Amino acid sequence: MIKINGMTIAASPATFVPTIIDLDDGESSIRTADGKLHRDRIRVMRQLDMTFGILTWAELSALMKSMADTFFNVTYPDPMTGGYETKRFYVGNRNPAFAVAKGSEILWSGLKITLTEQ
Repeated sequence: MIKINGMTIAASPATFVPTIIDLDDGESSIRTADGKLHRDRIRVMRQLDMTFGILTWAELSALMKSMADTFFNVTYPDPMTGGYETKRFYVGNRNPAFAVAKGSEILWSGLKITLTEQ
C-alpha cells in the first residue's frame, strides 16, 4: 500500500525499489593518508523508484495529479524501519509511454517515477 497526500494510489506499482541514501558533506568528508575515510554524514534519506504496468487514462491522470505539488507526503513500506513511514518527497521526471488506444480509452504502460525525500 502506497499513499500520496493521504490517498491510496489506485494502481499498484509493478516494481517498487526503496533506496536508503546517505547524504554527506563532501568538503568535510576526506580520506587520510592511511586510507581511512573520515565522513561527515548529514542525514539518511529515502528515494523511491517505481514503475507501473498498464494504466487507464483515469488512473494515470489521478497518479500524476497526486504529485503535482512541489512537495507532498508519501506513505510507503520502509525496509529499514520495518513499518509504514510517511515522509515529504518530490518527484523527478514522469515519463509514461503510450500503449494503445481502445475506442476513446487510451491505455498507458511503463510509467517510471522517482520520488526523493525532501
